[in-house]
Amino acid sequence: FFWKAFMGKATSFQTTHARRVNMKPLAAKPNLRNQQRVDVSTDITIEKPDGCCLTCQVSNLSRSGVMLSCDQDTVKQLVPGLKTPAPGHWIEVKTRFSVPVIANQPVTVLADGNIVHMRRIARDEFQIGIQFCEFEGNGFDYVDRYVAKLLSDARNPSSEAH
Repeated sequence: FFWKAFMGKATSFQTTHARRVNMKPLAAKPNLRNQQRVDVSTDITIEKPDGCCLTCQVSNLSRSGVMLSCDQDTVKQLVPGLKTPAPGHWIEVKTRFSVPVIANQPVTVLADGNIVHMRRIARDEFQIGIQFCEFEGNGFDYVDRYVAKLLSDARNPSSEAH
């Protein structure tokens, strides 16, 4: 795939002049299936409120959120007590990941979000659902275009034989 790895660890995702785009407020019981998801495999960096950064793997992406695949040690750092957050008591995080806006030209997306879902799927594999609440700059547009392109590609597979 055409993802570039992040070079070094950021201490914070703070920016001083980026335009921010707000998402709709979270409902008390979010509909976790309200956006079409696309399978994606790339690294994502999660920043906790204390500034600690962790890297996980994206398993799917939608316009409204991202599903991560993490090991137990990582999940313990993100989700205290390994208990799914109760509605209204979400765990706030910042996310940083790349999406290709033009073939082979990835851009970095910075988005604030909330951990709203956690599920164990194997002995040392967990899924964490993050619902986006605010994007910096053109982040939402980049995610929107990327998801739309992958959905379009899935509906119109190429006729080329591989």
